[in-house]
Amino acid sequence: GTSSKLLEETNIEDADFFIATTGNDEANLLSCIIVRKYDVETIVARVSNPEHEEAFKEVGIDKVISPEISAARDLAQFVMNPRASKITTLGEGNAEIVEMTITNNKVIGKRFKEVSPTKDYIIIATYQNGKLVIPQPENVINPGEKVSILVKGGTMKKVSKDLEK
Repeated sequence: GTSSKLLEETNIEDADFFIATTGNDEANLLSCIIVRKYDVETIVARVSNPEHEEAFKEVGIDKVISPEISAARDLAQFVMNPRASKITTLGEGNAEIVEMTITNNKVIGKRFKEVSPTKDYIIIATYQNGKLVIPQPENVINPGEKVSILVKGGTMKKVSKDLEK
């Protein structure tokens, strides 16, 4: 990816995406800079060293991905709340969808509309007999009810406190 000739041989000018995923930040950065002159619509790069992320963004790379940072974030999430399992992250990490089991007696027996939505989360699904169900405002929360929740970034600890023991 650091050779213009090789990129042209692979018809880079027809590409909609270019993704640089080597383990070498310098090679990824150089290849992305070279690819920019071919008007590729979206350029994505892997960065190993978090200190290099800003340099990637400064040269106009559309999306910078760090598996190391993602893994550290996931590990921290697990350590902070081992009972919740993350399904996905949304946006730039500004929100995530998690599954957890409601165990807080202050919530059990209440209607969904009394508990959700809040400024920090919204319960988007519940599971009854193994099947996903969209909770209706009047439905009552049962003991041990498994739910999927859209959680605003940085509020998982509070959400866990609200819904779990």
